[in-house]
Amino acid sequence: MKIKNILLASILSMVINNLMAQENSESEKDTENLEEITVTASTKGLISYVSATGAKTDTPIVETASSVSVLTAERIADLGAENLQDALGYVAGVYNGPFGVDSRGDWSQIRSVQPIQYLDGLRTNFNFYNNIRPNPYTFRQVEILKGPSSVLYGQGSLGGIVNMVSKRPEAEFKGELWGQIGSFDRKQIAGDFTGAINNDASILYRTTLLLRDSDAQTDFVADDSILFNPSLTFFFNEQSELTLLANWQKDETGSTTQFFPQVGTALPAPFGQIPVERFVSEPGYDRYDSEQQSVTGLFNHDFLNGWSIQANTRYSDSEVDYRTMYAFPFSFQEDNRSILRSFYLSDASAETYTADLRIHGEKMWGNTLHKLVAGIDYQNVKTDNDSLFLFNAGGLLDLYDPVYGLVPQFPTLNDVIDSPLNQIYQTGIYLQDQIYFGDHWIATAALRRDRVKNKTELTESQLSKAITGRFGLMYQFENDISPYASYSESFEPVLGIDAFGNQFEPREGEQFEVGIKYQPSGTEHLITASIYKIIEQNRVTSLAPSDLQNPAIINPAGNIQVGEAEIEGFELESQFEWKHLDIYASYSYTDSEVTKSNTLGELGARLASTPDHLFSTWATYRPQNFLSGLKLGAGVRYVGETSDGSARVVLPDGSIANEPLLTDTYTLFDLMIGYEKGSYDFTLNVDNVSDKTVVTSCLARGDCFYGQKRTITASVKYKF
Repeated sequence: MKIKNILLASILSMVINNLMAQENSESEKDTENLEEITVTASTKGLISYVSATGAKTDTPIVETASSVSVLTAERIADLGAENLQDALGYVAGVYNGPFGVDSRGDWSQIRSVQPIQYLDGLRTNFNFYNNIRPNPYTFRQVEILKGPSSVLYGQGSLGGIVNMVSKRPEAEFKGELWGQIGSFDRKQIAGDFTGAINNDASILYRTTLLLRDSDAQTDFVADDSILFNPSLTFFFNEQSELTLLANWQKDETGSTTQFFPQVGTALPAPFGQIPVERFVSEPGYDRYDSEQQSVTGLFNHDFLNGWSIQANTRYSDSEVDYRTMYAFPFSFQEDNRSILRSFYLSDASAETYTADLRIHGEKMWGNTLHKLVAGIDYQNVKTDNDSLFLFNAGGLLDLYDPVYGLVPQFPTLNDVIDSPLNQIYQTGIYLQDQIYFGDHWIATAALRRDRVKNKTELTESQLSKAITGRFGLMYQFENDISPYASYSESFEPVLGIDAFGNQFEPREGEQFEVGIKYQPSGTEHLITASIYKIIEQNRVTSLAPSDLQNPAIINPAGNIQVGEAEIEGFELESQFEWKHLDIYASYSYTDSEVTKSNTLGELGARLASTPDHLFSTWATYRPQNFLSGLKLGAGVRYVGETSDGSARVVLPDGSIANEPLLTDTYTLFDLMIGYEKGSYDFTLNVDNVSDKTVVTSCLARGDCFYGQKRTITASVKYKF
């Protein structure tokens, strides 16, 4: 990103600020009739006690019979998170390092399963490598719902969902300018401005801008970004409001993930460990450039009789230009130094229309209060991925002494194979009832029916139907302890035909969970604990030898759906906030196993890329005495061993054909120091203070992933 572009954006930000400040000073804002929904009760905004993700309606976390974690914008800022993946590093039950540092997207595992990402309650990612990477600077908070959640969100989401909540326009004028420099030649400026446009504050605006010019910890890889997020809120009267959020974002980066072989990363190598910063592709050729435009509409009408209607909708158009090289298979040549590279090219796009219309109501029947949500959501998604894989066509590269520029010819756009357009239609109807009866009991019951159609230009459409449910029961004691039990389900369509010639059935998941939530009266503390068991059925597996005798088999090389996996775990999350000190601590234990499978090396395996133990603590100290304005933060993250997803295989003669690879445990330390004085906020963040080299996970296919090196960022914010 050119420096002149950065200067231009800086000037633009100041011009917008001056214009809005002038408009604000010339008008008196009447906000008496505006309803303000407070999402955080904490004095410093570090803890949120309310989430809409767990029930699709603003519900206190201590009244939700499921596991929900919330990260506020203030906490994300304290952590110094540069992206969504960084922000999830301290959340119970969430592992944010399944593929190490990857500038192409935000990856995580919730309860051993990759979650689905949502923005303002609408799904954002469909398939892979065709979406933009969201920027945390645009978030008001991030809500993490753990466990199967199809009853409210439809297909997918066995492990959970991550819902990003956008910043919204506010009536009171305020602005912020933010400058940042850091490791890997990072330079970033941003601005955020909000206020009222007219005298009666019936029209509000917000504008968020960001420009970044940066390298990455992998050699020859950039991490540049530019985004522009304007938004408007219209209050038509005391009952109706509409918020429009636009987004334009363009990122220019490459492959920070290099798919290094296991030997030289997790396993010893004759010439030592492969350097973390080593680049496998070719400078000037490797790229992952993405661009997205989207418009989101959020409408709410309150009937003033306990009932309201809400409608969220989004249109998004994104495309990604992806060019890279990597070794495949992921292994050294005979010299134990070189890899043979392959080409991968992809021109991917996604055009999506998503909508969610729901009715909220409160009704007393007898001595019970019912909080009802009834809705219908819809997805119309077109994805296209024209790609090409050229096996071993990129020549050799010495990973210990690389020489670039020797590739005689690079494949071009004309070589890319034109793939058929894929289209997904999903329609779901759901109903949920939260029942408050007596002084202590809360019951939740929900039911949903989905219809999903997948079609391409070359094949017949595939139709999947599913009915999913959820039930929860909570008892609130007088001492503020609230135990609960819940059951929830999920489904995910599986494309293709099995060995019998039948369409695959959706994968199905169910979860049993019991837990305790505790928010002591008169304090800012929030403590949650849960134990869960997830069972996933209809996993695809190969045929057993005995199946080949079945005359109904029409494809002996095909697959069937008899696979099953079980995941069990325990999670504890504690947030404590006093006048000077804030502590965020979590612990997770996860045990998974493939319990049914015909595929060799899979039965009995742990699911890949999930640590057995996770522990983290972050503390922030803001003294109010003569050191007032100082802020100090420190965190520790312990990550247990992960499995490559394979099982131990013993042959009939007693020899071992396979032994699963387990990564080493590791502990990382993070620091923050800053000073807040008047309108200024100075902050220095250091992640991985000791610059420890860690392997976050390995896969059975042969590759491993490095974690984040020591990263230092210095920021200054000016608020007005």
